[in-house]
Amino acid sequence: MTETEAVKLFKCLADKSRLQILKSLLSEDMYVERLAQRLGLTPPTISFHLKKLEDAGAVKCYKDQYYTMYSICRDVFTTNIIDIISEESAEAGEQKEREEAYRRKVIDAFVEYGKFKSIPAQRKKKRILFELIGEKFEAGKHYTEREVNIIIADFHDDFCTLRRDMISEGILKREKSEYWLA
Repeated sequence: MTETEAVKLFKCLADKSRLQILKSLLSEDMYVERLAQRLGLTPPTISFHLKKLEDAGAVKCYKDQYYTMYSICRDVFTTNIIDIISEESAEAGEQKEREEAYRRKVIDAFVEYGKFKSIPAQRKKKRILFELIGEKFEAGKHYTEREVNIIIADFHDDFCTLRRDMISEGILKREKSEYWLA
């Protein structure tokens, strides 16, 4: 199920009458007039809701003599919500582009000639700068405190605060006097 289909289905299910129709169709296939009588609604109202349910893929119709019968699409409702949520979004590329543009904007605002002009107060912006420092560390390599201080000092003079903040943000790990990239 695509993200667009899921949104359409969830919007469709956010109506009490449609849920009542689905509950009725769960027990047996029915035609419009029977659903109307059962739920105490008019046939045009039932037809309207069935059209919405059909567009969302929740029900399907078929001909049986002169009646148009409606049945529930069970496979739609057996889909796990986690599977729907974990599916790649159509806008994932755009989202990554926006994040990268924001990252570039923060770096441009706070970094000049490879050094920090200042340390931002906002945690999100600070995290971006910490990740920038983190790029200078090799994965799997262990560093002494002095080596870490030298790397951080290339970005800002207050290497003690930055080192401590990078550990609390989970970018660096520390055990005794050894540091490494998390």
